[in-house]
Amino acid sequence: MNADAGITTLDLSTTELREVNETLQSARPGNRRYEIVNTRGAHAIAVGLDAPIEVTVKGSTGYYCAGMNKQATIRVEGSVGPGAAENMMSGTVIVDGDASQYAGATGHGGLLVVKGNASSRCGISMKGIDIVVHGNIGHMSAFMAQKGNLVVLGDAGAALGDSIYEARLFVRGEVASLGADCVEKEMRPEHLDLLADLLAKAGADAKPEEFKRYGSARKLYNFNIDHAGEY
Repeated sequence: MNADAGITTLDLSTTELREVNETLQSARPGNRRYEIVNTRGAHAIAVGLDAPIEVTVKGSTGYYCAGMNKQATIRVEGSVGPGAAENMMSGTVIVDGDASQYAGATGHGGLLVVKGNASSRCGISMKGIDIVVHGNIGHMSAFMAQKGNLVVLGDAGAALGDSIYEARLFVRGEVASLGADCVEKEMRPEHLDLLADLLAKAGADAKPEEFKRYGSARKLYNFNIDHAGEY
């Protein structure tokens, strides 16, 4: 570990991951900027943070990078494995590369930005998080999504929004198919305003008018024999 120009460098080739995470988890306002080097695809990097600090991860990671984040801004200069920003509460996570399966799963708040593509089940069971993917997303994304916003500048895979609740989905490209109870919905002025704000925060070069909105048809909220085949 060393500090230079106000940045504390944590080297995973010489420091155990547990110690690196403990350092970040105990960070105080006076130490705001960190970088993690020699990641070597390690799992659970920068998890459980709860302070307004800035962390730059220099390299690709394994499972659950930035999981359970609260307040921190974490940028990954590479790609991430499954479960990035899982159960995120607040703060910002930016992935410069691609994200594997279930990015942003069960996230309650904050902003997750994926500059590349996201794989299957992106935003599964999201509960308030905002997710912006600059590329494409895989199948079963936003499955059982309860609250929050998923913005996709590229295409979406099959069964988008299956069994969705009240989350809002915005897709600029093609959607392979919609899941049970997910339908295209009207894009009203308030949705255009919301989308413009999210695109600006994510540094995305796109216009809100280029997107379509998808959400719940609300047919599965209560059991109805006429819709039994969709359960």
